[in-house]
Amino acid sequence: MKTITDAKITYVLRQGDTPLILAQRLCAWCGHAPELEIDLALANIGLDLLGQARNFLGYAAQLAGPGYSEDRLAFGRDEREFRNLLLAEQPNGGFNDTLVRQFLLDAYHVLLHRELSRSKDSQLAAIAAKSLKEAEYHLRFSRGWMIRLGDGNEVSHQKIQQSLNDLWRFTAELFHADAVELELAELGIAVDPRQLQAPWQEMVNSTLQQATLALPAEPAFRHGGKQGQHSEHLGLMLAEMQFLQRAYPNCNW
Repeated sequence: MKTITDAKITYVLRQGDTPLILAQRLCAWCGHAPELEIDLALANIGLDLLGQARNFLGYAAQLAGPGYSEDRLAFGRDEREFRNLLLAEQPNGGFNDTLVRQFLLDAYHVLLHRELSRSKDSQLAAIAAKSLKEAEYHLRFSRGWMIRLGDGNEVSHQKIQQSLNDLWRFTAELFHADAVELELAELGIAVDPRQLQAPWQEMVNSTLQQATLALPAEPAFRHGGKQGQHSEHLGLMLAEMQFLQRAYPNCNW
């Protein structure tokens, strides 16, 4: 039988794994972005997310007890042990794909951290409050580019719309609540993700309207990442991310 501590570890891992995987994706743009300003912005956002991941994974390690650390959790777990959202692990593709992925997650993270900063768990609340300040900046960046490119020329509009259509199916998981989240939400520790859907949809709809983009016709339906059921992309990314620690266990510089 799972205890409250077990449920909390699972929940905190979810909050840490998504920014960890997203940071890895964004930092792959370093030196490859379409212009220098975007290159620097994506790298900085990636570093912010890495900091958030360290805070959450460090707390998860503290809850798990002796022998655990943020490094072990980041580099020592297999694919099925990761609890990140499926949307975060989707490939970078072109800048349009990265931008849409970022915008959809930024809008979600602003709402999530705003609510989680009120958690009865003081450590979770503190991490979320710090993360919220960064998430609000991230959203200003991604939202601004969504509008700029969506309402730009015919080519930029078409590319952003296609990326939105392709990635939309993964947004269902953002609001899919399971027993872990519901139990902790009842205790005032976690956020019930279902309560975030309406304000997220309103935020997204407002942005799409300004960007002259259409809401995708296909309903969102994909989920499972929070339970360790991932797309084919995560394993390939982890093989690269974890290579050094796997090849030289416990190495340090």
